[in-house]
Amino acid sequence: MKGRRINIGIIGWGKVGTGVVRILLNQPEFVRGHERLSLDLRRIADLDITTPRGVDVTPSLLTTRAEDVINDPEIDIVVELIGGLKPASDFILSALKTGKHVVTANKAVIAAYARELFQTARANHAMIGFEASVGGCIPIIKSLREGLAANRIQAIYGIVNGTCNYILSQMTDKGVDFNEAMSEAQSRGYAEPDPTYDIEGTDAANKIVILTSLAFEFGMKLDEVFVEGITRITQRDIQYARELGYRIKLLAIAKLEDGKLQVRVHPTMLPERSMLANVDGVYNAIYVVGNATGSTMFYGRGAGQMPAASAVVSDIIDIAKVIVSGADPNMIPGSVLDRTGYSLKHMNECETRYYLRFQALDQPGVLAKVSGILGRYGISILSVIQKERREGESVPIVMMTHEAIEKNIQRALREIDDLSVITAKTMLIRVETTEGAEERLTVV
Repeated sequence: MKGRRINIGIIGWGKVGTGVVRILLNQPEFVRGHERLSLDLRRIADLDITTPRGVDVTPSLLTTRAEDVINDPEIDIVVELIGGLKPASDFILSALKTGKHVVTANKAVIAAYARELFQTARANHAMIGFEASVGGCIPIIKSLREGLAANRIQAIYGIVNGTCNYILSQMTDKGVDFNEAMSEAQSRGYAEPDPTYDIEGTDAANKIVILTSLAFEFGMKLDEVFVEGITRITQRDIQYARELGYRIKLLAIAKLEDGKLQVRVHPTMLPERSMLANVDGVYNAIYVVGNATGSTMFYGRGAGQMPAASAVVSDIIDIAKVIVSGADPNMIPGSVLDRTGYSLKHMNECETRYYLRFQALDQPGVLAKVSGILGRYGISILSVIQKERREGESVPIVMMTHEAIEKNIQRALREIDDLSVITAKTMLIRVETTEGAEERLTVV
């Protein structure tokens, strides 16, 4: 059956959709070199089919109705690239129910509707490709499902949001404040006009839900992830981190400790010598620890038209190969439908080191009061920085702690922030190190 024509329909002709069209139309020799496949673009649906995209498309291929793609009996693979939960999830489900295979870059839909989507796909002998949903052109989905299949994954540490990574990199390298870095990200097209989804950590949380389902065979919901964004990070924190030998990154973490799985997204201080700490700009990196491989890191552009389009077309090629081979789609690795094996570790139970920046009146006894409260909750101080002295005025005090339990830190900070000598809410940043992670984590 080699040489069979595989017809492609696309729903969503935005930036990534245009990139997919460009690859399919302009690199036919490259694409068709895979198992002699003939990948033919049959239909493109978008509400706007008049704005020039910079690619020459036959007008008869264009439609404003997604149904024209979904209900076309000649189309084998539907590519969903409109984003958002609705109506994207409805389009995907409708396509699957017709027996069509689906490729999507939609991390929100995969994270929220994985169970329903993959059950529907299985019932209709269809496949779902979602490589572009995490990490752009980084082949992390395929690596977890296939390349690392011999491993029991112990931990994942991911820089998976290019907007946040660009902002924090600008703050670190150029010394600008958050608002200035954000404005530059927007002017360069690295941040949306409303960047909330990125800077509050929701995008990264969706991605770690997907990675957790694949790495740990553990289906979970977005609201089970602890999420904290980067909006409170200041230039002062960036500078103190540098003085202490760290860089601040928004990290998505999933790891096993004491037989429990913890999944969290938050600003994190990483040792400046570590590989993850040196991933800058809009680049992504995903650090995976396996029981057989030890540590591996996947690095590349996490966003952008052509990196994402590359991942989408790779999924199309993989599915096309299965179609041509006549293999049973239900035998192809998919996603996890049910929670298996582990229990979730609540954030309050998690244990790590902490950076604490207090804003306190410069007067005798303040340090003793703060350290006394920390001590009562079993929190040991590793180091203290207090440079500025303005007697009677508010000054910063920075502490690094040894490992402590989250609930004890939070209880201590509530007491400390109620002190009359504390003039602002304490800044907390968690500290992680990936070195030796495979020795510290549970091996099962």
